[in-house]
Amino acid sequence: MAGATLVTGSGTIRASFKERGDDLYETPPCAVRALLAVEPIPLTVWEPACGPGAIVGLLRDSGRAVVATDLNDWGCPDSSSGVDFLMEREAPAGVPAIVTNPPFKLAEEFVEQAIKLAPEVYMLMRLAFLEGMRWRTKGFQNHLARVWVFAPRLPFMHRHGYDGPKNSNSGMPFAWFVFQRDAAKFNAAQVRWLNPRDYEQPEAA
Repeated sequence: MAGATLVTGSGTIRASFKERGDDLYETPPCAVRALLAVEPIPLTVWEPACGPGAIVGLLRDSGRAVVATDLNDWGCPDSSSGVDFLMEREAPAGVPAIVTNPPFKLAEEFVEQAIKLAPEVYMLMRLAFLEGMRWRTKGFQNHLARVWVFAPRLPFMHRHGYDGPKNSNSGMPFAWFVFQRDAAKFNAAQVRWLNPRDYEQPEAA
């Protein structure tokens, strides 16, 4: 359904992922290792914005089966391109969780869609996502279980194709947001911290 225009339950017209263009910032490996160290990620997951496979590769290396999709073909092994996550109506069969670093400008739409499609959602997003009225209007607080804040900040994530001067430290704080359907019925959301330096390893050239 890529390229269609989605009308939400509230009647809001929302442009598709394709219509909004590319927005790819590759996930630092230490961020994925940190998530695996602190969360019991299911053995089968969906990465709907897989890009070149920064998250996919480490999840597969951990023994997990990953359904990898993206609107564009970024060269991720064993992935499907042309899949517009915002237009999907159901998760792949047998997949209980979504793990992704959503496009910055579509973070809210990705969260709203992911909660509808899977009972567990793990999203790497700017900490500023905690701000704003979305929590009241969208009801995100009803599903938020944990927020894992990176302190110090993650290594800088440059936009795909950027060939200018490289920065080593991120100019903004990031966190893993863990959503579990109707989490607020059981416990209040918790805020915890991760040191990315604890999960850094020499990367292959």
